[in-house]
Amino acid sequence: MSGTASTFAEIWVYLSASPLLGLTVTLLAYQAAYWIYEKAKMNPLANPVAISVAMLVALLWFTDTPYPTYFEGAQFVHFLLGPATVALAVPLYANLETLKRNLLPLAGALVAGSVTAALSAVGIGWALGASRETLLSLAPKSVTTPIAMGIAEKLGGLPSLTAVLVVTTGILGAVLARGTLNLLRVKDHAVRGFAVGIAAHGIGTARAFQVSETMGAFAGLGMGLNGMATAFLFPVLVTLWGG
Repeated sequence: MSGTASTFAEIWVYLSASPLLGLTVTLLAYQAAYWIYEKAKMNPLANPVAISVAMLVALLWFTDTPYPTYFEGAQFVHFLLGPATVALAVPLYANLETLKRNLLPLAGALVAGSVTAALSAVGIGWALGASRETLLSLAPKSVTTPIAMGIAEKLGGLPSLTAVLVVTTGILGAVLARGTLNLLRVKDHAVRGFAVGIAAHGIGTARAFQVSETMGAFAGLGMGLNGMATAFLFPVLVTLWGG
């Protein structure tokens, strides 16, 4: 048994010298997690992002691999977040007429959702005695990762902490969205998608596309508009708060 462990360790040391290892491991972990998700009949509790993250954390911990070493290869996935976000405009264009009919209520939902997401997180953090730096990291938790990290860094927060909070928010949103919206008797796919996009950004949007193209398109719209509104408004609000 010890010989097998020693051989595995030697193979891992050899492979870890390649920057593409992080990319390969990431893709394999997600593929395995998605297989589990399908076997669970796409139950929200078997969210493939949560499972793949747990797999990667366990692997890095077991092999004692530093995160920067892993990220040398995984950064290619990180880079693709931008193009993937822009590509959401394609299904949105296909639902342009629905968007025009719902423009006013969607604008109201955007303001309500953005403000609630930020103030609830900051309020809870403040009540628990969090520092100003932590509160600034909490505020953009419902915005997609690249935008949220940029906002946190600009405002004086901790981008790494924000990234963890964003992923956690997305996973929880994707898991809880269906039950919550069903409880509220919200049935329209455009409304459901927009709500999920604002609350759970990219991870929620990926889940919405599995339900329907309309729901995914409006989730992408909610995610994009929430990111834009947060990026413009938060610096102003923080400046007023600091003053």
